[in-house]
Amino acid sequence: MKHKEIFMYRAIQLAKNGLGFTSPNPMVGCLIERNGLILSEGWHYKVGMDHAEVNAINRVENLSLLIDSTLYVTLEPCAHFGNTPPCVDLIIKSKIPRVVIGIKDPCNKVNGLGIQKLRENGIEVIENVLKDQCRILNKRFFTFYKKKRPYVILKWAQSNDGFMDSLKVNKKKPSWISGIYSRQLSHKWRSEEDSILVGRKTVFNDNPKLDVREWFGYDPIRIFMDRKLSISTSYFILDGTKKTIVFTEKKKENQKNTEFVQISFDKDIIKNILNYLYKKNILSLIVEGGKITLESFIKENIWDESRIFICNLFMQNGLMAPVIDGIVIKNMYIEEKDRLIIKIPF
Repeated sequence: MKHKEIFMYRAIQLAKNGLGFTSPNPMVGCLIERNGLILSEGWHYKVGMDHAEVNAINRVENLSLLIDSTLYVTLEPCAHFGNTPPCVDLIIKSKIPRVVIGIKDPCNKVNGLGIQKLRENGIEVIENVLKDQCRILNKRFFTFYKKKRPYVILKWAQSNDGFMDSLKVNKKKPSWISGIYSRQLSHKWRSEEDSILVGRKTVFNDNPKLDVREWFGYDPIRIFMDRKLSISTSYFILDGTKKTIVFTEKKKENQKNTEFVQISFDKDIIKNILNYLYKKNILSLIVEGGKITLESFIKENIWDESRIFICNLFMQNGLMAPVIDGIVIKNMYIEEKDRLIIKIPF
């Protein structure tokens, strides 16, 4: 690995510390190098707080060392005022002569303007170091700005013979086919995404909480589709304790922490839902529920990642799991019972 790539790889590692806390901002990592040694490091901790470049620069005790240093950052520094001042202004003020950038920011407020301003002030800018890795780091952010919709993750568990649930009616509790570590991993995933979606049948059958009680982090925004508003307030998802969005054909006034969004269920329902989430600045969505709901995304070919637990049991009959094509990017065992397969579209 080349000199510049080594430092950029470290910046990517730093950026990952912000997963689940920075949205709708991207995850960004930064370090300052001088004569082959790292002077300081920083990352964007949380939305509304200082950006990675600011944290790295503020950690340098002897500012005179910056005049012959190099700043590495995974994403183009911002050049506009948001919750914080432009990072390029502090870089220029600190007299850092060289900036190495992983990838250009796709947001229209930046998108080359940060690079332009740095160069106009005599700073050497080196672009596209570990560009692909930096794009993957912020796959949610890039999907949001490039495709004008949230990054969509489809997730389910199925038996070794391809069933995701039994056909029993009036179940008193959900049927768990995955193991405890797989369920804990699922809660970790929830903490990393902005929102989580299930269908009406999943709510009716399982009464899910859709929270991260088995992990540390923020609960995602709960989303479900209820065409006729048949789910009562006795269900967890309508308890008003967490932010919730209900898509329905009926008109209904919003309630505490619960927003009712009226849409048509006859055409383009998935696209309409994602378009609304895009307008609400929601960068990512994990779809956890129901064969019909999952297959709606698969049929429309609107998904970016599928995460499937193949559990070591044979159900022999029941509800068949969805079938999804794609490129396998991960195939691993979570525990003796469960194998995780992650795919991306062809």
